Amino acid sequence: MTSAREGLAHIVEQLPGISLDEVTARADLQVRVDHKYIVTLGVFERLVAAIGHRLAVLDIDQLRVFQYESIYFDTGSLAAYRQHAHGRRRRFKLRTRTYLDSGECLLEVKLQSGRGETVKKRMPYALEHRHVLTPAARHFAVEHLGDAEVVAELTEVVTSAYRRATLVDLTGGSRVTCDVDLYFAGGGRERQGSTQTVLIESKTVGAAALADAVLWQLGQRPIAVSKYCAGMALLRPELPANRWNRELRTLFGWEPDRAAPGPARPVR
Repeated sequence: MTSAREGLAHIVEQLPGISLDEVTARADLQVRVDHKYIVTLGVFERLVAAIGHRLAVLDIDQLRVFQYESIYFDTGSLAAYRQHAHGRRRRFKLRTRTYLDSGECLLEVKLQSGRGETVKKRMPYALEHRHVLTPAARHFAVEHLGDAEVVAELTEVVTSAYRRATLVDLTGGSRVTCDVDLYFAGGGRERQGSTQTVLIESKTVGAAALADAVLWQLGQRPIAVSKYCAGMALLRPELPANRWNRELRTLFGWEPDRAAPGPARPVR
């Protein structure tokens, strides 16, 4: 059986390439509406077949599927996680994101507005500091979160790694990211995701992109869980996660009464 990674690589090779500068110019989308879906490789193929004539794929030095690492920070009481678990409309995430193929690293604050928009603020960050928050990083976080006490408590809690292809709708100005091989590590534990599913995220300035409409026609519905919350729920089984049970089962074969994961290995 073809893995999602192999299938993704094959499908995006059939699309025209687009440079990073062009992606930024056409669909920067630092303020946007996101919709996530967990789909089979077959559904992803049908999506691209339907709208592929409008799509281009990010291509950097003939590479189209890139390795990502994100390290998330939270308070001792897991304020960010609990905001998401309890469905708070206003919530935040703070992470370092590393593009492993190039070694570029960014510090990112992601905010959810009361209108459901995702607002992302970012700054360049030193690769060697990605597991910690420097004084400059905390100043940046306070500037955008507005709560110095919360920022003072933030420490590393979980790492995620995955492979991603980024598609751009050349007509509509939206983006579709396609993630495979999800992996989480933290607190001496690890979990590897399904090799047969693709985590799709549409990103647009409007309520829905063309990709959303096609996925809805294919019987797919958006999911609510983020990678951060998925990783925390999987690695910390004592945390509340009922609202994400279906997604965790689909992506990770998770069961509420399953034994805790084993020792972590280095993130690939």
